[in-house]
Amino acid sequence: MTVASDTLTMMQNMQSQELPFAVATVVRTVSVTAAKAGAKALILEDGTVVAGWIGGGCARGATLKAARDAIADGQPRLISIQPKDLLADLGISAGETKEGIRYANNMCPSQGTMDIFVEPILPRPELVVMGASPVAVALTEIAGAFGFDVTAAAPIKDHAALNDADHRIDGFDLPPAKRQRFIVVSTQGSGDELALSAALAAEANYVTFVGSRKKAAALTAALREKGADEARLAALKAPAGLDIGAITPEEIALSILAELVQVRRKSKAMPNPSV
Repeated sequence: MTVASDTLTMMQNMQSQELPFAVATVVRTVSVTAAKAGAKALILEDGTVVAGWIGGGCARGATLKAARDAIADGQPRLISIQPKDLLADLGISAGETKEGIRYANNMCPSQGTMDIFVEPILPRPELVVMGASPVAVALTEIAGAFGFDVTAAAPIKDHAALNDADHRIDGFDLPPAKRQRFIVVSTQGSGDELALSAALAAEANYVTFVGSRKKAAALTAALREKGADEARLAALKAPAGLDIGAITPEEIALSILAELVQVRRKSKAMPNPSV
């Protein structure tokens, strides 16, 4: 098996395990460099290189920092590692980013230039749908097509209606989050307070409630009386979904999914330092 196929196999394995990592690829070299264009490395979120190679110490520090940053915010990086005199000619300091390129100083005797593209490969975000209401069922049916790993949380007696979810949980108690998580409470009269309390107590980047503002206000007031975290209550989005004039459960589910995509892409998140 070639080095390239080994790297590809490891990428596939890490993706199947829902592990975040970054792929660093040398896209251009000038003069003498240890690695050449096309060289790749797989880098974990702690900076560990688990496969491949993109050069020695001259490129390592800048590449690992770019990989950690890319995994943290989900955005790719292009870094250019150049000798100090070339950076001076460009009027750029090491560590500066200009026109989408982050520059670093190559202090190795070879004095070559390497441009490296760093792409984060992140697990699918988790969407937890609490409840088995018609809106909840419709949401579990369509969310997977938009890149969400769907978990349905509802009493086991309701699981038959939630077959389209990737995972199902009996009740509303959620395990610790291992990745970005969005929670939609769509109990709609069946365990509203219990589900919302569990959602606000769980690790999550975003929590939204399907229901009227009046109902959400009453529930949050009751939870506040019971000691719910004020920051989490304030960050709760209710009613759920974008205002598209939705009426049917399917239309409401679509409005919620549109909102989740918007939040995900704009990186808005509920305060939760543990995720």
